Amino acid sequence: MNDDLPELPERELPLGRHRVLKEHLMREIRTEGSDPVRVRKGWLRPSFTVPAIAAVAAAATVVGLTVVNQGGGGVQAAPPQAVALLDDIALAAGKTGVPTGIRDDQYVYVDSKVSYMSSPADGSGPPSFPPVHRREVWKSVDGTRQGLLKEPDVNPGSNQSKLETETPGVASNTNYRHLQTLPTDPAKMLDWLHKSSHGGKSENQNTFVLVGDLSYESLMPPEVAAALYRAAAKIPGVVVVEDAVDAAGRHGIAVGREDSGVMEQLIFDKKTKAFLGEREVAVRDVENLKKGDVIGVSAIMNRTVVDRPGQQP
Repeated sequence: MNDDLPELPERELPLGRHRVLKEHLMREIRTEGSDPVRVRKGWLRPSFTVPAIAAVAAAATVVGLTVVNQGGGGVQAAPPQAVALLDDIALAAGKTGVPTGIRDDQYVYVDSKVSYMSSPADGSGPPSFPPVHRREVWKSVDGTRQGLLKEPDVNPGSNQSKLETETPGVASNTNYRHLQTLPTDPAKMLDWLHKSSHGGKSENQNTFVLVGDLSYESLMPPEVAAALYRAAAKIPGVVVVEDAVDAAGRHGIAVGREDSGVMEQLIFDKKTKAFLGEREVAVRDVENLKKGDVIGVSAIMNRTVVDRPGQQP
């Protein structure tokens, strides 16, 4: 690996952090002049004003949707359809195998297709919504070694960037060894999610976003994944989206939660209940967004363990 690789800029943050930045971006649309807000793991979002945002229009059928106010209050518990779906997802996740004999010096490799609204790290221009493109990450199994990101379509002049080692002791770390320590009891998992998630004004939305973070660029131990999705069924405001399309164009069924007019959706295969990807969509008109506008979309294409950064299976 080249020691001269550029450091990881804000636009190349893992997608979970992009989502948290987006949440605060959306809040700043409505509260122009607000101070920058500290987000997960100490990252700061630059303060800027947002002009019209170009996004992709899409439609979805939502079951049991309850309107959520900006503070996250006035919600109902997840409806029976969402509870049943998440239980099926948990059963499938609990039976998903992971490679045997995973070593600390190995790397979790995730190959995906993505497009997320982003802005220049220096705040010099408006947000943009790039075309769907390939994103590859190699993350240290135990979090102690530098990883690698390849996403050339959003990193002009370079085709790869270093991923910093994770800070030990951070609850929301996603390295495999840390994930192995998480609760396997759904109630304890929910308590852990609430304590470990932060970044916005709605605790329940923060918790649901963390479920997505853990599902995406990581390798979840099966018993932990099962507890994660059963815990998600206990988050108020979670609903079923009967048809959602990921970044690869695959149709699946999703669980979603709306906050401030934007719904975060986690998409699963309708038959196998395997995790496909994520989608963020406006479910009502919000300032510069129209109902149906897509703010972000992703699709997992491959997830495995390899011996070194840059190695492909």
